[in-house]
Amino acid sequence: MPNGALRAELLERQERRESSARTYASTLPVAPVHASGAVITGADGRSYLDCLSGAGTLALGHNHPETVAALQAVLASGAPLHTLDMITPQKDAFTTELLDRLPGGLRGDARLHFCSPAGTDAVEAALKLAQHATGRRGIVAFTGAYHGMTLGASAVSGPPRMSGMTGADSVPVTRVPYPSALRCPFGTDSADRSGELSTRLLESLITDPSSGVGVPAAVILEVVQGEGGVVEGPDGWLREVRRITAEHGIVLIIDEVQTGVGRTGHYWACERAGVTPDVLVTSKAVGGGLPLALIAYRPGLDTWRPGHHTGTFRGNTLAMVSGLITLRTVAEQQLAERATKLGESMRRGLREIAASYPVFGDVRGRGLMIGVELVDPDGTPGRDGAAPGNPELAGAMRAACLERGLILELGGRDDTVMRLLPPLIITDEQADSVVERVASALESVV
Repeated sequence: MPNGALRAELLERQERRESSARTYASTLPVAPVHASGAVITGADGRSYLDCLSGAGTLALGHNHPETVAALQAVLASGAPLHTLDMITPQKDAFTTELLDRLPGGLRGDARLHFCSPAGTDAVEAALKLAQHATGRRGIVAFTGAYHGMTLGASAVSGPPRMSGMTGADSVPVTRVPYPSALRCPFGTDSADRSGELSTRLLESLITDPSSGVGVPAAVILEVVQGEGGVVEGPDGWLREVRRITAEHGIVLIIDEVQTGVGRTGHYWACERAGVTPDVLVTSKAVGGGLPLALIAYRPGLDTWRPGHHTGTFRGNTLAMVSGLITLRTVAEQQLAERATKLGESMRRGLREIAASYPVFGDVRGRGLMIGVELVDPDGTPGRDGAAPGNPELAGAMRAACLERGLILELGGRDDTVMRLLPPLIITDEQADSVVERVASALESVV
């Protein structure tokens, strides 16, 4: 069968068989058949640079040689591949490595709880743990957040398509504005000032008896919002949130599902500000590309009894093996530090494009978590004073990049932010090519 015909046949069958809730498949009509490092080959024979990386899951890229070899060895050994929450040598090795890599006071001393295999399951566990340990139900979350699609996780997420009616009432949630320089709800163009006002509001809500909020069980946040459009929270804001939660006995949950394991230039994004959460949520890269999710938390919060929070697929031996290699490789090869340098280089190239094309309203990010916001520079500024987002242009850019062999996705308000999440092992040449392909796509679209 010709390559093009195979691709068309696969996509047609998927269209007939799968849910209309498909996301990436609906906007990226690629049928991958081979992958290595940062490159995917489709059924039509075309090659693509992958700046999606399984939504940030593939820190070491596709089919990392050491990972593949270790997985083959486990499969050949006859080791059990599914063990519920029982201990295995592979799980023991993984937990030892993870405990050695956790931030601050959690390092070496945290309790770990393995969840069902997706990040949203770990968020559910974190919320449930905070409520059980404190005896309180309320949760404070931030606008623009994304924590998952299950009921509790979607309830603390921001966009309506994620927090919709199904999850809105499952958790009592109070939302506080996430700090932003470009689109600050307080009307300032300073991220630090926005962060200061955000934390002032947070503290007022939980200390003023007339606010109607009271002291919540937890505050949950992302240090860098991913689906929210690659919006980075200032270090001072994060430290203030930590101070407020510590002073009032509130559990601070930091969602590092997408930011963790080197993505932002630190092993954990919270480390740059010197902040240690009470509960750290991790998934995606921590499983080395295979399904794995867990929470790491202060021992004092471990008030659960056996059976209080379970899940069938908590003992994925293959994920423990691939996760161990990822955790170790990111540390030993200093991939977080490399992400800082390479991310700065890519953003510099994108800002050079923005200097000639004002439709690139903002180029931002941290490490290899990069966002480019597409705007209409001639449009009427919003109440925040910024040019309005341009979802049509953003969609056209995604399609034009795909035509040039570059896979990326959109996020942010109205899907106006191009998001780049390349694997941490992307080469300098490939990183330069990403910027060149974005420039070529923009020239063709504008």
